[in-house]
Amino acid sequence: MEILWTLLALCMLVAIIGRLVSRRGGTGIQLSRPGAPDAADPAAYGFALQEELDVRMPGPDQDLLDVLAVVQQTQDWKPAARLLAETPKEGERRWQRVQAFAGAASLELAQHPGIGGAWLRKWRSEAPKDAGAAQVHAEFLVQQAWRSSSVGQDDFRIILEEAHTVCGEAALLAPGDPVPYITELAVARGLAYPRPEFDQLWAKVVDRAPHHMGAHLAALHYHCEKWHGSRAQADEFATSAAARAPRGSLLSALPLFSVYEHVPDVVLVSDFYRTAVVSRAMEGALHAVHQARPDDPVLPQVRHLLVFFLVRAERWAESMDQFVALDGYVGALPWTVSEDPAADYALCRALAVAGYEANGGSPATLRRP
Repeated sequence: MEILWTLLALCMLVAIIGRLVSRRGGTGIQLSRPGAPDAADPAAYGFALQEELDVRMPGPDQDLLDVLAVVQQTQDWKPAARLLAETPKEGERRWQRVQAFAGAASLELAQHPGIGGAWLRKWRSEAPKDAGAAQVHAEFLVQQAWRSSSVGQDDFRIILEEAHTVCGEAALLAPGDPVPYITELAVARGLAYPRPEFDQLWAKVVDRAPHHMGAHLAALHYHCEKWHGSRAQADEFATSAAARAPRGSLLSALPLFSVYEHVPDVVLVSDFYRTAVVSRAMEGALHAVHQARPDDPVLPQVRHLLVFFLVRAERWAESMDQFVALDGYVGALPWTVSEDPAADYALCRALAVAGYEANGGSPATLRRP
């Protein structure tokens, strides 16, 4: 019986892959050998090579990259402290930079156990009243728990409990700043806060930043079926937030993130990515992208997830528009859940190019900003 189920799973996998790389009819996408004369070439569109893709960030932030380079080269925390002090607490950028600094320290420690990320430890010890240091430390602990431990294990809980303590310290150092509470949303998910306790935490976030996209994405995880909610609860949370979104807010794209969190491991429904539910979520995300400010720091995150769905729905021209806008960076969902984010992104991009050309597109017809 196990052999039968294995064969059935393999057949479904082959069907899914075939659906992604080919289309019915003589004009559909066909697999070509790399370097073949008729192979679609992403480089012809000015796209970055796979090895050039930046896996650290969803989109450009040159100030952050410059400071990270100095901090990691010199192990001096002061440039990081200055950058965070100059970053307004009201917007999305501060949360993203706190995540980036914490991620850099966590990755350094993974690469050099015992000594990596020393600049963060010095920052905390030499500037114990620095709100930025406490925020980065709390986020660092959260990332360490998810990176180095298994959910439910003793060490996982111990690290997250320490993160909870540091979140409290960070909140006291920066009254009114939503970042410590946004970080605690991940702690709440990992430690399985009861719903009333989670709702109290969420109220603190909303009181400080009612339309914060990063906060809503963090809260959405808690409501998902694979954590402490259900598909219906996650959808309700996402659609309610989208309905309340002010003009220009990317919260209108939140239902697409809810759809993504509940995509089955094996899609059994033919044309799943063209169903009414998925199409409606994509349209909401497209509307949000078109209405958003070009410099909105969350815009690349939405574009990354949107292009994932557009390619699978075979909406080639629209997916190419998104690739033009975001190419060069892959530090966002859905790529970051992969062991090789750059490779997964490059494959999706190659499929978009092939589909675009199979339907008459070329570098000359591609719209540029």
